[in-house]
Parts: sequence; C-alpha cells; structure tokens
Amino acid sequence: MYSTLLPIHSLFRWLVLLSLLYAIYRAYRGWLTQQPFTQLDDRVRHRTATIVHIQWLLGIILYFISPAVDYLWHNFREAVHQQDARFFGMEHASMMFIAVIVISLASARSKRQATDRQKFKTMAIGFSIGLLIILLSIPWPFSPLVSRPWLRGW
Repeated sequence: MYSTLLPIHSLFRWLVLLSLLYAIYRAYRGWLTQQPFTQLDDRVRHRTATIVHIQWLLGIILYFISPAVDYLWHNFREAVHQQDARFFGMEHASMMFIAVIVISLASARSKRQATDRQKFKTMAIGFSIGLLIILLSIPWPFSPLVSRPWLRGW
C-alpha cells in the first residue's frame, strides 16, 4: 500500500499546486479589479480546498504507514537527529497541517464575507499564505533539508 500511495501523493501535489495557483490568480484579479464573485469563483474556491483536503488525507495515511515515521517514533532519541526521519515525521507533517488549516479557514471565511471584494481578499491572502507554507514544506529535489524527485515512479 505504501509503494502505491507514495507516487499518488507525489503526483497529486502538482494538482494541489496548480489549483492553488489558479485560485490565487482568480482571487487577486477579482480583488484588485473589483469584479463580482461569481459561481465559478466559488467553485474554484471550493474545489481547491477539496483538492488540498484529499492530499492531506493521502498524507495522513502515508504518515501512519511510512517506514521513516515508524522509525522516528520507535527510535526517537536517535532518529530525531536524522534529517529524513525528522523531516517526514515532524516538520513536513506539521507544516502541511498548518497549511491545510490556513487554506480551510480562508475558504470558509471567504464564503461568509459580506462583499465580493472581501471574499476575494480573504481567499487571496489565505490561499497565498497556505501556498507559501506548502512550497516551503515540499521535499523538492533542490531542498537542503530532504530532497525527493519531481515525480515518484511506481
């Protein structure tokens, strides 16, 4: 199961990033040009948050079956000093959790704002902060913390 979910999680990150970028584009455009918040904007907001939640669910499942995380929790004193185990067992998981919370709150608050401009502004700022946290927490191939390939194969 781990060897199947890991490539899916790796591939799905691109959908998360693309949907966030598109939602952020629409939000800033609507906010700065004072456009009406349309049904399309609401669908983009909702679907982006849903895609992020699906990725989070995949990540939670991976967290509980990951050999690196298992090693961390069973050998904490030694493993906490090993970058791979610490990154995936603590740093990546906690930062992604924070990003999901930020994006979820921004989505929910945006939906409840009184004016279209406030909806766009809330979505733009919240989704941007969430995206920044995600970008900092992904194990990119060039990351000094832990590097992984652009796409994991099966």
